[in-house]
Amino acid sequence: MPMANEALMANAIRALAMDAVQQANSGHPGAPMGMADMAVALWGDHLRYNPANPHWFDRDRFVLSNGHASMLLYAVLHLTGYDLPIGEIKNFRQLHSKTAGHPEVDVTPGVETTTGPLGQGITNAVGFALAEKLLAAEFNRKSHDIVDHHTYAFLGDGCMMEGISHEACALAGAWHLNKLIALYDDNGISIDGQVKPWYIDNVAERFHAYGWHVIGPIDGNDAKEVSKAIAKAKQSTDKPTLINCKTVIGKGSPNRAGTAKAHGEALGAEEIKLTRDAIDWHYAPFEIPADVYADWDHKAEGAKTEAAWNDKFAAYAAAFPELAAEFTRRMKGELPKDFHQVAFDTVVAAHTKAETVASRKASQLALEAFTAALPEMLGGSADLTGSNLTNTKSTPALRFDPKTGAVVMNLPAAEPTKQAAEGEAKPEAPAEAPHGTIGRHINYGVREFGMAAIMNGVALHGGYIPYGGTFLTFSDYSRNAIRMAALMKRRVIHVFTHDSIGLGEDGPTHQSIEHAASLRLIPNLDVWRPGDTAETAVAWAVALQNQTRPTAMLLSRQNIAYAPKSELGDISRGAYVLSEPEAVGLKNKKTAAVIIATGSEVQLALAAQTLLAEKKIAVRVVSMPSTTTFDRQDLAYKKAVLPKKLPRIAVEMGCTGGWWKYGCAAVVGIDTYGESAPAPELFKHFGFTAENVAATVEAALRD
Repeated sequence: MPMANEALMANAIRALAMDAVQQANSGHPGAPMGMADMAVALWGDHLRYNPANPHWFDRDRFVLSNGHASMLLYAVLHLTGYDLPIGEIKNFRQLHSKTAGHPEVDVTPGVETTTGPLGQGITNAVGFALAEKLLAAEFNRKSHDIVDHHTYAFLGDGCMMEGISHEACALAGAWHLNKLIALYDDNGISIDGQVKPWYIDNVAERFHAYGWHVIGPIDGNDAKEVSKAIAKAKQSTDKPTLINCKTVIGKGSPNRAGTAKAHGEALGAEEIKLTRDAIDWHYAPFEIPADVYADWDHKAEGAKTEAAWNDKFAAYAAAFPELAAEFTRRMKGELPKDFHQVAFDTVVAAHTKAETVASRKASQLALEAFTAALPEMLGGSADLTGSNLTNTKSTPALRFDPKTGAVVMNLPAAEPTKQAAEGEAKPEAPAEAPHGTIGRHINYGVREFGMAAIMNGVALHGGYIPYGGTFLTFSDYSRNAIRMAALMKRRVIHVFTHDSIGLGEDGPTHQSIEHAASLRLIPNLDVWRPGDTAETAVAWAVALQNQTRPTAMLLSRQNIAYAPKSELGDISRGAYVLSEPEAVGLKNKKTAAVIIATGSEVQLALAAQTLLAEKKIAVRVVSMPSTTTFDRQDLAYKKAVLPKKLPRIAVEMGCTGGWWKYGCAAVVGIDTYGESAPAPELFKHFGFTAENVAATVEAALRD
């Protein structure tokens, strides 16, 4: 970058930001104007990228955590040569433009993650940096460093205030993510004004305590000083780095700079005119001089950088063809060629064994097969491994050398899980990990939100399929990150155990009531609540194949008997006919009603079917482990499973509201909080007995 022109380069960002926000009459000009010099330093001197190929693998990743500053990123992407023409800048915040109000991955070339909810961007960046470090440990060989890139993030005061930044940055320090470099836009302003009355953190001491290097404060409006700080940060071999950049929000604006008025509204025509004069920018709106475009243009340099990596990868492929093929497969997000056979064998084995276990244990049994076959599966738990059962013999704990920060290789698998539901067999003793393997089970600590958003970053980076566990009730902590995964269409799998009042004595603080219904409301999120080992295995198989949506598994603490099945093929459709009246001796009796059930309540439905058969009342039992999946089926299949003229009665230990859309005549559910007592007592107290389900069916038929 010609350093003599850095002021013009920064002012180009300022001009585009204020012009686009003014034209849209909506947006945030202040942060882009304040961080313009930071962008010049990073994108001009350090970031490795190719505008012609935004997805080449070993590019550096950039995350704009303070996503309201989106015009900073859009301006830089346009100026450096990405497929983002000036027309898109003019269409900022307009319907179907590539320049949405906040950056959106897969919409704008060069945007790595969708940001806007503050704190999640820096947390995604931790996931990016973690994935880079783990892939390097797995695939790099002597003289063949095919994975070798940095993750950069810009973040502001709002990100720092959000609690998730504490969760994520503490983990980044514990994991020694030395290729993570965060630039803090320390402008002292938020929407409500000067932050001093409500934000008094000593940021440097905070990040030192996390185990980070801290540089600064420096002058964030001096591109040369910022560039020197980044160069220093890149030398770190054992810690992530925070660069504290003191900036002026709305820099260049004579009357708005340094004030909250610069944050979230257009400057206005008169102030823009004054700003143009103040920064000596005498060009029409959206006009960029040719020499400024030339200074920013990175197409030739980017092509050269990518070509050098392509040569490096070709040499790697020649030396290690199997590793290269595996690396390519995983970065494409493709499953192994034998996946369908693995899935088939896993489901058939579950059906054949017909075990009575908690569905959380059924999940672990399925994971044993899938994690052995898919080295890209990267699991974890928010301090509940022994309850969530997310670890397997193929997933030793992820650990880092406390002295060097390196990934510890070839650890044995975790100790046998000690906590189990009644009657569950203890897991087998751990086996030695195969040679050259990383730890694939992450102890996130009590950080549900951080875990969820880090998993989003891992999935966005590529190379791994992340899954993580906690109690279903605590999905509330994770909810916005789950929503972001659904919005971004990323394959992230959440293992939520202890899914109902069936967890018993821990009481209403831990007993999920509204959570299943609430999660089902999130568009593009698949929710599975399987009722036995076969359904759980199918749920995992479907989740792993869902490349464009996340999945939530809702799993029981208590044991569930296996439900006999005549066939397995329709489970993956979300709902299927589990038992017809013929199964309980009513061969020639016309079906009078349908009982729909999920999870552990499938057993109640089957028991009620038997009780009703004694009264010559014929009912069909439908197991519906995934309402979200069933809702996507064609109308003919839906009518075949739920015949139109038959009364329907749903049974689920949760809120009843979501079931009425299926035309139910009655719902056996819970619309109050639970109680603290042993599970069997709670089932009777709340009416989850075969007798009550049968009586509800009879009442519906009388009506």
